Amino acid sequence: MSEISDKLLRGTTKPAPAPALLMLEDGTCFSGTSCGATGETFGEICFNTSLEGYLEVLTDPSYAGQIVTMTYPQIGNYGVNPEDAQSARPALRGLVVRDLCATPSNWRSAKGLPRFLAENGIVAIEGVDTRALVRHVREAGAMRAGLSTVTHDPQALLQKVRESESIVGVNLAATVSCDKARSVGEGDLPQSHAFAVTSASDGARYKVVAYDCGVKDSILHNLVRCGCDVTAVPWDTPADDVLALNPDGVFLSNGPGDPEAVAGTYSQVEKLLGRVPVFGICLGHQMMGKAAGAQIEKLKYGHRGGNHPVANLRTGRVEITAQNHGFGILFPSLGPLVPELSGGFKGHEDDLRFWSRAGIAPVVDNPRFGRVQLTHVNLNDGTAEGMAFLDIPAFSVQYHPEASPGPTDAHYLFTAFRRLMDGRDDFLDIDIAQDRLAGWKFGEVA
Repeated sequence: MSEISDKLLRGTTKPAPAPALLMLEDGTCFSGTSCGATGETFGEICFNTSLEGYLEVLTDPSYAGQIVTMTYPQIGNYGVNPEDAQSARPALRGLVVRDLCATPSNWRSAKGLPRFLAENGIVAIEGVDTRALVRHVREAGAMRAGLSTVTHDPQALLQKVRESESIVGVNLAATVSCDKARSVGEGDLPQSHAFAVTSASDGARYKVVAYDCGVKDSILHNLVRCGCDVTAVPWDTPADDVLALNPDGVFLSNGPGDPEAVAGTYSQVEKLLGRVPVFGICLGHQMMGKAAGAQIEKLKYGHRGGNHPVANLRTGRVEITAQNHGFGILFPSLGPLVPELSGGFKGHEDDLRFWSRAGIAPVVDNPRFGRVQLTHVNLNDGTAEGMAFLDIPAFSVQYHPEASPGPTDAHYLFTAFRRLMDGRDDFLDIDIAQDRLAGWKFGEVA
């Protein structure tokens, strides 16, 4: 900072700048100023393209082990409302922004974001050219990084980064799951959301057990709003214990990190599939894939943000979705194609956008659970985004359906889960355009 810029800053609400460094594993270094807690942290660098919802991002347990870069240039301008938080405390390792607003202006704000970061011990840096950082990560791929307000020697920080632990092979879900079973009902819905969101359905029609692998509170709240009595259980709860609760359905939540390391969940999912209706999202989708024998790939830089286009192969609709994951399943690894159910095609395609162009939802013959249909495809990179088991009551998507933060296009998936528990074969055949505003007071659907 120059002497003139320091003088100008002293006349604003910005605190006196303290230097901070962001160092990537490949030696790329970005300098800036501290805007959160002081200290040093290490994790995998990633970026989120959402224009709003930074508090939901900060408190999403799926970011455990990661340093998050927000691509939108100013973060914090509407402050912090604790009832928007997705968990009791942030799980991410650090935050990178271009500019952090120190003085928010919003009627729902309880405190400023810098104060929230400091109170929760989150090391953060501002003044970084986030456009250059994101372009670099897109080209070089996800990698380890270090963020420090105490080590100012780039070479010393680089050495620490290269000695830090990778998230590959680490069970991060175990670090953010609940310790014991807990009930979630209408009394847990945030009161400050009542101005925009309708109340829960009259009476809980469905008893649902939710595996908490790092679930966001808003996902559980949406299950409650659509008529479910929810019991959230730890990530490694035995299948027999779940079945003993006599649920109408089982929900597999989002969560952080490498799905290969979460054997305590997918080994139980394998025992549940076919015995009870199952709906999985994000990590839950990957758990179902693992249970069916799918291979997992680590994506180059992952999908994170509220603007990812996904083709619904069953309806032909395109959904704009909220996503947060760095791994994905390889659909061809689930089994050989069934030509008569796949438009006559006999060979797999690596880029699954082929099926969107062909207007076909292909089906494979899975040796464990029978026919599995590819239902959703990412239109940015052609990866698998959803599947439905045709011979047992189960389906999953790679993205988040509850719009916290993000769009409401995928709200219909909660309706689909209800229909699955009702035993309907057409559970996914829903008019997304009609369902997407259900539950919102400013656009209720009759």
